Amino acid sequence: MPRRNVPTPTLVFEKSVPGRTGCNLPKADTPPVDLEAVLGETRADLVLPEISELDTVRHFTNLSQINYGIDTGFYPLGSCTMKYNPRINERTAQIPGFTHLHPMQPVETIQGALQILVGVQDILKEITGFDEICLQPVAGAHGEMTCLMLIKAYHEARGDAKRTVVLIPDSAHGTNPASAARCGYAVRSIPTDAEGVTDLGALEKALDDSVAGLMLTNPSTLGLFEPNIEAVCAMVHRAGGLVFCDGANMNAMVGTTRPGDHGFDCMHLNLHKTFSTPHGGGGPGCGAIGLKAHLAPFLPTPVVRKEGEAYVLDEDRPQSIGRVSPFFGQFLMEVRAYTYLMAYGRERMADISRYSVLNANYVMARLRDVLPPAHDRFCMHECVLTAKRYKQYGVRALDISKRLIDYGFHPPTNYFPLIVPEAMMIEPTETEGKDTLDRFCDAMIAICHEAETDPDLLHAAPISQIVGRLDETAAVKNLDVRWRA
Repeated sequence: MPRRNVPTPTLVFEKSVPGRTGCNLPKADTPPVDLEAVLGETRADLVLPEISELDTVRHFTNLSQINYGIDTGFYPLGSCTMKYNPRINERTAQIPGFTHLHPMQPVETIQGALQILVGVQDILKEITGFDEICLQPVAGAHGEMTCLMLIKAYHEARGDAKRTVVLIPDSAHGTNPASAARCGYAVRSIPTDAEGVTDLGALEKALDDSVAGLMLTNPSTLGLFEPNIEAVCAMVHRAGGLVFCDGANMNAMVGTTRPGDHGFDCMHLNLHKTFSTPHGGGGPGCGAIGLKAHLAPFLPTPVVRKEGEAYVLDEDRPQSIGRVSPFFGQFLMEVRAYTYLMAYGRERMADISRYSVLNANYVMARLRDVLPPAHDRFCMHECVLTAKRYKQYGVRALDISKRLIDYGFHPPTNYFPLIVPEAMMIEPTETEGKDTLDRFCDAMIAICHEAETDPDLLHAAPISQIVGRLDETAAVKNLDVRWRA
């Protein structure tokens, strides 16, 4: 029905033409309804553009062509593992038998889906060395929090209510203290020593009967493997605590070494990072968790497992922490991950970690003369470099990253970990070839030369893109996503 009392438009759309339309609606076959009479106040002030289908398609296609994504260029974001998502993953996730499932179907009608879930769980058990895998958490931080909930349930079941503190290294991901606090724990920081690993002396002093556990990222956010990991886990266990592994950096260990063999009690895994399912943009993630047998009674329900020849949903777990997400988590993400895991197979699984470590060390070797490593030793899947020498020219790490946009590359992670001055964290992943890494390194070297000879150029960067330098801090604090002419 026509709208009534529509005011003069206050917005101007540059592509809008009065009377133009992009769709042909069929003649209504139901009686007209006075929405205002039924619903009360309506959006009479809502003004929409009038535009043809062709112009609409061109508008959004042009927008997509100025966007940057993993399909268009290299993403060196450290600690994020922004690697290529194989298209075969998407093909399997689009199979109608998967996409048309309803999560409330009777269990006997979803046996194939449950077989996929059990298959992912079994492979991840073998990769990580843990006794159980749960796929319910829908993000990495969600997996962290779920593990902390399991740790809390474990201590409470033992009547050990005095354990109210979680220890976290100063190089940890920011989600670690947030997850601990969300579970009601107080957080105590453990310093990193001069070698870039956990300070064992400081850890020993912090361990007492109030400690529920330690959250440790391995390899660390410095891109370094913790050489004392077995000793660290043993120290915490002697004090009665448990040890959680932040598995965000599992890409460095797949098929090569297993966190479950290092002494960890539980960990989270990012299927949307390590196992190639789509990442970023607020899309569906999967923060699967692995745990040892002593935490199994507290697993979120339902537990998906095989019983004889059938796959079942086990709800009969009286000590369970309950559901942590609706139904079975992000099912189609798990289909994608299963495709990826099966494509590599046992024989080639270690290639993931071998080539990610090789690529990171290659980048570090090529850039070390202009951007020295924070710790001068072999790194794992990512290298953490410092741009502090360029502060004498008035150039910060952020300026280098902004100038990198002009060279056609997405910037690396800046200022993390916080303990490294002017940090630049670069993770090439195993899916990038040497030619791409060389172009990236050539650009970084050229920019570092510009920092010494023409620092104002970096201060103005980027200068070749559709927008110039943005104030990200102001954008976050003053969020405004409304378009205005």
